[in-house]
Amino acid sequence: MAGNNEHPPKARALGAELRECRISAGVKQRELANQLDVSYVSISRYETGARTPKPEDVAQILATLGVTGTKYEELVDMARDADQPNWLDTSHTGIRRELTTLIEFERTAQRITDVATIVIPGLLQTSDYARAILGETSSDVDARVAMRVGRRDALMRRNAPEFVALIWEVALREPLGGYRTMADQLHHIMAMAERPNITVQVLPAGSTRWHPAHAGSFILFNFPKSAPIVHIEHFQSNAFLHKRKDVIAYEKAATTLRQLAMSPEESTELIATIRDDLEGRA
Repeated sequence: MAGNNEHPPKARALGAELRECRISAGVKQRELANQLDVSYVSISRYETGARTPKPEDVAQILATLGVTGTKYEELVDMARDADQPNWLDTSHTGIRRELTTLIEFERTAQRITDVATIVIPGLLQTSDYARAILGETSSDVDARVAMRVGRRDALMRRNAPEFVALIWEVALREPLGGYRTMADQLHHIMAMAERPNITVQVLPAGSTRWHPAHAGSFILFNFPKSAPIVHIEHFQSNAFLHKRKDVIAYEKAATTLRQLAMSPEESTELIATIRDDLEGRA
């Protein structure tokens, strides 16, 4: 089995999927390695994305774990270009893979910078707000909401990453889910902002000059032992950027927006004002 050590985003997402399959099968890493007659280190590196498995490697792992059907086909196909630095996911496999990938990045990140221009950052969403975002008529909405809200555990654990939320004022004033839901959402943001590893800054509306937030939302993940990854969510696709020249542009954008944003103290005051206004309309 062979691969590389560049930690590209698709390889990391594939690794998270393989780890999930192994855990679901009740098999430990060393046990799987013995069954495949490979080193324990190889399995560990596949699951962290440090090494990219070939499609035949993935097929062998899944067969050993008893994974068949659509899941088998999707993951073997996913391995075909998993070593590429940038990844545009248009597979339409549903919200689960996107959330699984984001959870993996959030679990391993040292710092997360979320530039939110239209909706509240996922890591700060309440269950009612998330339900309004994900769609109340979806058949699997409860599972999707639970999975999304569960992501906030990444910010609560010991040695949690630094989280910087740069939220455009427009997103704070859009009463998605109704006035009461939005007021509760803003109250939750204020409570989360009190945690030492969380910084919330508001980008004021009404700018007469273009700035990077006008180009849309993005999340910048910084890791302790691998290069940064940028996540961009589109209507029916997701892009994960790992190529250095692409990431640099988003790093500069994040720096610019932090300079343009209100201070954390000013941001909290504005959020409280908007919350009080929404409570008055509820």
